[in-house]
Amino acid sequence: QVQLVESGGGLVQAGGSLRLSCAASGRTISTYTMGWFRQAPGKERDIVAAIRWSGGSTYYADSVKGRFTMSRDNAKNTVYLQLNSLKPEDTAVYYCAADPSPNLKLLESMWGYWGQGTQVTVSS
Repeated sequence: QVQLVESGGGLVQAGGSLRLSCAASGRTISTYTMGWFRQAPGKERDIVAAIRWSGGSTYYADSVKGRFTMSRDNAKNTVYLQLNSLKPEDTAVYYCAADPSPNLKLLESMWGYWGQGTQVTVSS
């Protein structure tokens, strides 16, 4: 089993930045595909970014390309999501996800492990 704990969320003004962290325990995630999803009130949980185990291949949703950057530190069993140029529409609960299969997966149902989420609120 893999346990995931997100941190780094908070309240920030539009144009500001945050850095989310997802610390894994229970197993090493060095060979896992990792992802970040977000869910705004009344909306579905959508993928934001994903990264393969080597860090050599990443995916970003069109809405965050050029503003968000996902990275991983396998030695620390941690992944990060740097959020820059934040907009009010980025307000959501952000979830970390992990899966042992190597492919980048876009659908929520394809991920095996989830964190509890961290709230990001962007004020205008």
